[in-house]
Amino acid sequence: MNFNFESPELKETRQGFADALVDAGKENDNIVVLGGDVSGSVKTNLFRDAYPDRFISVGVAEQDMMGTAAGLALAGKIPVASAYGEFATGRPFDQIRQSIAYSEMNVKICASHCGITVGPDGATHQSFEDVAIMRVLPNMNVITPCDYNQTYRAVRLAIDTVGPFYIRFYREKSPNFTDMNAPFEFGKADILAEGSDVTLVASGLIVWEALVASEKLKKEGISARVLNMHTIKPIDKEALVKCAKETGLIITCEDHQWQCGLFGAVAEVLALHQPTKMDYIAIDDTFGESGIIASQLMSKFNIDSEAIYRKVKKHLKK
Repeated sequence: MNFNFESPELKETRQGFADALVDAGKENDNIVVLGGDVSGSVKTNLFRDAYPDRFISVGVAEQDMMGTAAGLALAGKIPVASAYGEFATGRPFDQIRQSIAYSEMNVKICASHCGITVGPDGATHQSFEDVAIMRVLPNMNVITPCDYNQTYRAVRLAIDTVGPFYIRFYREKSPNFTDMNAPFEFGKADILAEGSDVTLVASGLIVWEALVASEKLKKEGISARVLNMHTIKPIDKEALVKCAKETGLIITCEDHQWQCGLFGAVAEVLALHQPTKMDYIAIDDTFGESGIIASQLMSKFNIDSEAIYRKVKKHLKK
């Protein structure tokens, strides 16, 4: 695949979420959106303005939001509950576990402002644990799309698929590089760049960073495969085993704690099915901090393309 590394189109993944909601709302009047007093930030205000009778503001009460969503699902609606990632998962975990996951309610939890690129909001708002929290729940499906197009398709798929979903996306504009018309297969990873020396298994915003690193490595004769693992649960075991066999080195790349997120999910699969040399690019067991420019934070916390490049070089020198 060819990518525009010099001047990629930039779009907000949260806008992809909002556009998918509005379009789905035209086709299905059972969709109801719940907001936690951040509708402007997560862009659910667009659905509210289009379909005011199907929008419920619960205020700063995420536990109530999840309980209400479960009740709406019992009534045959398709509730979409949205807030910042940190407050959509950690604060209402008990309600998500008991009322949604355990009960297998058809609720879609869509979290914006995830990861470190929230920037100025600081450590309290930078969600580095949400994938770990959600993927441990039985019955919960977890998707981390990489750009606007994939976020749009992931939201549409989740709405059309019965069962509880968690979808993670972001505030800042980021490269929009996937093909809107390409197949989006739930539970199936996408190979975005071929390679034989190492596989970079990436999710979310870090997929683009992995592609940039792969391109830089290619100029030095290093062949880095990039696997977009947009579905964290259920994870694509077949793709992981194949990549491990063919490249022999797996490096996961994510904007999340290294424990129990993408690295944990990949390591679990390979430990059981194809023991392989592994490493990670991730938040290294720390909280975040405030910063105006997202790229500076990504660099400081070693989750950008340069960090990926250095990690690959370190391993291949050995």
